[in-house]
Order: sequence, then C-alpha cells, then structure tokens
Amino acid sequence: MAAPSRTSVLALYKALLRESGRFTSYSYREYALRRVKDAFRENRALQEPEKVASLMARAQESLDVIRRQVVVGNLYSVNKLVIEGGQ
Repeated sequence: MAAPSRTSVLALYKALLRESGRFTSYSYREYALRRVKDAFRENRALQEPEKVASLMARAQESLDVIRRQVVVGNLYSVNKLVIEGGQ
C-alpha cells in the first residue's frame, strides 16, 4: 500500500485547522487547534506507509467529528468570553 502523498497530508491538516477554527466557543476552538497541531507535529517524521495511512484515516474521522460538533455548537450559541472581546 502506498503512503498518502505530502499534498494530501497537508490538505487534510489545513482542513482540520480550518474546521477547528470555526468553533464558536473559545475553549473548544483552542483545544481543537492545539490537538491538531500537536498530533501532526508529533508524527511529522513518520515514514512507515501503513502507519501514515492509518493516521490519515483517523484524521479524516476526526475531521468529520469536528464538522458535526461545529454544527451542533452553532445551534446553541453562548455569550462570548471576556478573552474574546465579549462582555
């Protein structure tokens, strides 16, 4: 099995960052962004094609979960925190 290309990995990384940034809640948004960045940074030097493919599948599942959670989070809006410029 061939390893996913660098461009497909970067595209998935950017999609995860983009979707994570759509959380309306500051805490969820920062947590999701930190987890995505940490996970990709941790596995940056990985060369095993099977392991890379497995992690890509897991990241795609995470992207789907984040998309669903963003929609659910938008249904139940809350006031912004002071740290976000709210009152």
